[in-house]
Amino acid sequence: MAIPKDPVILLSYVNTQLRDNYPNLTELCESLDINESELVECLGAIQYQYDPGQNQFK
Repeated sequence: MAIPKDPVILLSYVNTQLRDNYPNLTELCESLDINESELVECLGAIQYQYDPGQNQFK
């Protein structure tokens, strides 16, 4: 499955996946074969950072 390219849609998709299916960002990235650092960089470009305590980008 391809992940969304638009950063805002990607943000929504990733946070939904984290909330519903994965206990942390690393497991999501491994399961979906996503480069974790590229994902963090992409969402950082729209001012969102991963909060491991809440398991979401905010």
